[in-house]
Amino acid sequence: MKELIIATRKSKLALWQSEFVKDFLEKTHKISVSLQGFKTKGDVLLDSPLAKIGGKGLFTKELEESMLRKEAHLAVHSLKDVPSFFPSGLVLAAISKREESNDVMLSQKYKDLIALPMNAKVGTTSLRRSMQLKFIRPDLNIISLRGNVNSRIQKLKDGEFDAIVLALAGVKRLNLDKEVNFIYIFSKDELIPAAAQGALGIEAIDDEEILTLLKCLNDEDAFIETKIERDFIRTLDGGCQVPIGVNAQLKNGEICIRAVLGLPDGSEKLKEKIFVKKSEFNDIGEKFANDFIKKGAKELLERALKMV
Repeated sequence: MKELIIATRKSKLALWQSEFVKDFLEKTHKISVSLQGFKTKGDVLLDSPLAKIGGKGLFTKELEESMLRKEAHLAVHSLKDVPSFFPSGLVLAAISKREESNDVMLSQKYKDLIALPMNAKVGTTSLRRSMQLKFIRPDLNIISLRGNVNSRIQKLKDGEFDAIVLALAGVKRLNLDKEVNFIYIFSKDELIPAAAQGALGIEAIDDEEILTLLKCLNDEDAFIETKIERDFIRTLDGGCQVPIGVNAQLKNGEICIRAVLGLPDGSEKLKEKIFVKKSEFNDIGEKFANDFIKKGAKELLERALKMV
């Protein structure tokens, strides 16, 4: 194959991610790789919270359609935006080395969450973040914040918010940590990240030649961690429409798995942390989710959905 075409969204973060994969493939295989930009439904519908307009698939469908039309060979996604199931003819070809998966608070005036004044205005798109912030600070005024990372930071600079909460991975990839006065990285015990946060998923046409070329992008640790997280979400049938977080962290042959779910207002939650051996990774996500189900997770998520 002489050339690969990557379907990509046009935001700065999406282009960074696609350029990262492009450069890696060109250096590894000495082939030409080009980008083809598309706007997705999630890029266009910015007036409504993600939970109200469909959640997962909002940022991937148009890219998938371009591959099915043979206009592109692969697409690079933030894996947290990718549904658990793929259209016929497409597969998850690789998961690249993971960036830090933590959430981060940015502010012009306040150094951390505790320093925020009573009823502070905090911007986030995420029910998961909103729920966990409310656990810590029930007084906070959580306001929906849509748009790309750069536009969200600009709204903070313009004084629309006292603080905003984003994924640390996006902030680091675009070198935006110097754009604001204060940056506070939440520990994973404070705010449990979204499933697959910080990981890039490379979706591709189910073609042996293409898949062989993309194998070089795979990272074993990222695959193990995100498999656990995505299995957990799939078993609970959870997505962007409900507040749910899960994070697996592999270190020295041991995996720490944290998970949380509850009501959007933070009034009720289930939160657990377990440690397992690396050898148990294959089915532990499903088992952990079933433990949550036994404790009433399905009923709690049904109530959460009615509150959205």
